[in-house]
This record gives sequence, structure tokens and C-alpha cells, in this order.
Amino acid sequence: MATTSDLAPNRTRKSAGAGAARARSREESLEGQVSKLQADLKSITATLARMGNDKVSEAREGAESEYRHLLRQGRAAVKEARSQAGALETQLVDTIREKPLTAMAGAIGIGFLLALLSRR
Repeated sequence: MATTSDLAPNRTRKSAGAGAARARSREESLEGQVSKLQADLKSITATLARMGNDKVSEAREGAESEYRHLLRQGRAAVKEARSQAGALETQLVDTIREKPLTAMAGAIGIGFLLALLSRR
């Protein structure tokens, strides 16, 4: 018949074997969780990259739109300035034709003032 001391080592071996199996199971579970976290992180990174690219594209489109708008405004301002300069030139020529002596006296006076200012 077996004694208690003969049975004790078997129990210890069985519990050690069960503990090792649980430890392996925990390791596998942990490895599975780590793998899932890595996959989730890759997915999040890809999503953030897409969102970043979308925002960059939106900003670029907005900048290009604003550039085109400002370019149109600048061209319109130059056209308006040319038109006003042409109208002023026409008005000046008409005034000189209507009153040539007054225009000449004004030109002489402006020339005299500029000569005085340039001496100092």
C-alpha cells in the first residue's frame, strides 16, 4: 500500500504542471492581447494619417481658392487704376486745351517751387 509521502510528490507534480499550463495560457492570452493592441495601433495610425492628409488637402484647396480670389481682386484694382489714370489724363488734356495760359502759368509756378526746393 502507498503511504502519504508517496502520494505527495505526485500532487506537487500535478499542481506544478497545472501552474505551468496556466502560466502558458496567460502568456498566450497576453501575447494575443499585445497583438490585438498592435493591430489597433496600426489602424489608428492609418486613420490619423488619412485625416491628416484630408486636412492638408482642405487647407491647400482653401489657399488656392483664396489665391485665385486675391488675384482676381488685384487685376480688377489694376484695371480700375488704369481707367482712373486714363480719365485723369483726358481731363487734364481737356483743361489744358480750354485754358492754355492758365496751364502754362501753373506749370511755371510748379517748376519754380521745385527749383527752390531742390537748392536746399
